[in-house]
Amino acid sequence: MALIITDECINCDVCEPECPNEAISPGDEIYEIDPGKCTECVGHYDTPQCVEVCPVDCIPKDPDHVESEAQLMEKYKKLTGQA
Repeated sequence: MALIITDECINCDVCEPECPNEAISPGDEIYEIDPGKCTECVGHYDTPQCVEVCPVDCIPKDPDHVESEAQLMEKYKKLTGQA
């Protein structure tokens, strides 16, 4: 399941550089996560790094992009050229 940034985001800029897949970018009002690139850090880390650094806890799982651990690993492999 990809993650999503809610409107509680304070645009503190700490999440974007932590994303190993470059899935986070500035949106019109708050940062946004590209669900096509978000693997919840599967393949890179044990936990989503953006969630770890977020000071306001505004990065939950995106219910519109449900994926299993295996699907996230496949996405990771495609994004890193291992598939």
